[in-house]
Amino acid sequence: MDRKTAHKGHPKGHPYGYVMIVDVDGCPLWVEVEGPAQAPVLMLSNSLGTDLHMWDAQVAAFAQRFRLVRYDRRGHGKSGMPPGPYTMERLGRDALAIADGLGLAKFDWCGLSMGGMVGMWLAAHAPQRIDRLVLSNTCCHYPDPSYWNERIAAIAASGGLASLADRIVALWFSPRFRASSPKAVAPLKAMLAATRVEGYIACCKAIRDMDNRDILTRIRAPTLVIAGRLDRATPIAAAQFIRSRIAGAELTILDAAHIANVEQPIAYAQAVLGFLARNAA
Repeated sequence: MDRKTAHKGHPKGHPYGYVMIVDVDGCPLWVEVEGPAQAPVLMLSNSLGTDLHMWDAQVAAFAQRFRLVRYDRRGHGKSGMPPGPYTMERLGRDALAIADGLGLAKFDWCGLSMGGMVGMWLAAHAPQRIDRLVLSNTCCHYPDPSYWNERIAAIAASGGLASLADRIVALWFSPRFRASSPKAVAPLKAMLAATRVEGYIACCKAIRDMDNRDILTRIRAPTLVIAGRLDRATPIAAAQFIRSRIAGAELTILDAAHIANVEQPIAYAQAVLGFLARNAA
């Protein structure tokens, strides 16, 4: 695998961090690093249709204790968009290339939704690289591909995500939160609407074709599974299945829908940091 790195300076508002471009087989991946240089590394991985800024509410808390690595998945944000479809293996190897570019032998992983799917692949196929694992609001398999095929067809027909944003955001956040916190919802809706159609569809196909069920028993890293009580996209039953297949895994249920770190930012940070502290080396 061909990999090149280039440093681009400090992320806005974070003078102790930097931006890095990792070129993986011709695809530039946008990476932002912040937090104490000698701290353990926590890599965050985003939901489908978002960029690294979906974690903004957790940065202050996480970066106090960790060297924080956030990145835009291929086809999203400021990263490149090679032709799809993509696979979980491809996306997992992207994450490993970022870690290699940073010189990281091991790191902690916190992935939400699609980020959790990639985390399962990493922990099963590169167990020596993952120290502790957080799988949030995620699923290991969709038995009926028609759901994703219908979404792909609707997006392709519309030519963009803006026309479908309200429907998708209704899955991301509870009605109560959408009504009470429009300023928190708006940036996520804007991220979704700005996502390039080809990149979104390529990632939809990776989710549609994913089957992580049989690899879950290979995961040995201490694992926290987070579910949202109001999550219709990846319901509690999906989280319970994942927890049941990973030895020693913990399950935390938050009063939130799918994008739980935005709907319950404080409780989410506390759950993740508490788990990492309990399982410190």
